[in-house]
Amino acid sequence: MLLGPYSSLDRDRPLIRLSFTSFAVGTVLLPLTGLIVCLSMSLLYHFEDSTYTHCKVSNYLPSISAAISRAPERYIWRSCIGLHSAPRFLMAAAYFSFYRVRLAGQLPDLLLSGLVLVCGLAENSGLLLLTYVSSTETYSLHKNGFIVFISSSLLHMLGSCRLWYIIRRHYISPEEVTSYRWKLRLFLFNISCCTAAAYFFRRHNKYCETGVYTLFAIFEYLVVFSNMAFHMTAFWDFGNKEVMVATLPEDKHF
Repeated sequence: MLLGPYSSLDRDRPLIRLSFTSFAVGTVLLPLTGLIVCLSMSLLYHFEDSTYTHCKVSNYLPSISAAISRAPERYIWRSCIGLHSAPRFLMAAAYFSFYRVRLAGQLPDLLLSGLVLVCGLAENSGLLLLTYVSSTETYSLHKNGFIVFISSSLLHMLGSCRLWYIIRRHYISPEEVTSYRWKLRLFLFNISCCTAAAYFFRRHNKYCETGVYTLFAIFEYLVVFSNMAFHMTAFWDFGNKEVMVATLPEDKHF
């Protein structure tokens, strides 16, 4: 007797099964690797162009916008962020489901978890916008994408820290305690770096001092790296979970 592509046993097996730790690490490694490659290539091959500023003072490091705006760096960055974006949307939904279970019956906290979900989606959307519209193409759109990314990122971190502060009042595992502490540290570090980056950016535009834009670039890197590290804490939150792609049994098809 001939069988179709799947036997009854094969149909119910997971097509893809991956630990959430591997999933979280892989998701964060995509933009991390892409950014490091783009910065390295900008310094090696496009140093003058990528470090150029409007007031023509000496600058030693490119901003992230400058590093991802030229070929082939922009295509490397777009590829990494494109692959990174779908898992990020999935992780936002996973956190929302996690909070609904932990905060069941607590309406204000559930509303906050909904706000955190919206901020997570907006953060990822802002990142996609500033990635696929470079500063050398349409500056206003790139700038607005950056503003959406930064503002929603800070609100997402703040809301997440608040939710974990609420959760920790009940039973919480050692891994989740570690996750909460690192979330709080990374949020405080991130907002400090954002403040420093904004200060040096405004100072550069006002006074055009040598090296000040380089200081802005350093703090901009730290903002992005701490943002990535914040999202990496998911492997503590979902350490014993798995991501699976599977076919539904026939009696569960709608």
